[in-house]
Amino acid sequence: MTALDQTILNRRSIRQFSEEIPSKDLIESVINAGRLAPFAAASSLNKYSRKFIVVSRANSILMELAEIVKKQAQKAFEELSRQIEVVPGLKERANIFMGRLEMVMKQGPLGIGTAPYYIVVAEPKGIPDAQMQSIAHCMENMWLKATELGLGFHLVSMTGQMGDNPDFCTQINLPVGAYKIDGCAVGYPAFGLPPKPEYPSISEITTWFL
Repeated sequence: MTALDQTILNRRSIRQFSEEIPSKDLIESVINAGRLAPFAAASSLNKYSRKFIVVSRANSILMELAEIVKKQAQKAFEELSRQIEVVPGLKERANIFMGRLEMVMKQGPLGIGTAPYYIVVAEPKGIPDAQMQSIAHCMENMWLKATELGLGFHLVSMTGQMGDNPDFCTQINLPVGAYKIDGCAVGYPAFGLPPKPEYPSISEITTWFL
């Protein structure tokens, strides 16, 4: 097994972080991994235009961002509830997401304030709309680098709902509606690695045309 294989095997979503603050150099190493990830050059006039916004737990902006995300979750919950009333079968399909929205509404967004650092990745909207795929490559690179460095990493998926939110964008100095965004939380895990998820075998999920 190579070092990369071991890093991939050890990758986990960390939900509880210790009070220890990672150094700026470590966080920059994680960001650099994201900087080097593939980007949607064909859909952007500026080609490489990815941005990283890092907010530490020590900054008061973080709590303001958490409150803005909670309000956004409330709006999303109410809108989805209205749609469930008129769209057949939507309730069953949206059940898990509704539960997550309720959790954010009650407890706040996991990772914003519970980890030492909250990192937003932003790419300008373009044609074709490939920014979220591009950001996904970026996040995976960052996640694997964080794992290699012994840091915990958690995707703050509600961030993806905030690119058109004026209050959120103003706080992090992004033009409202101009970027697709996503976010993650980074810090040292409070405990050891959680159990490895159960994955199906390669033979169960692979179809070969030879």
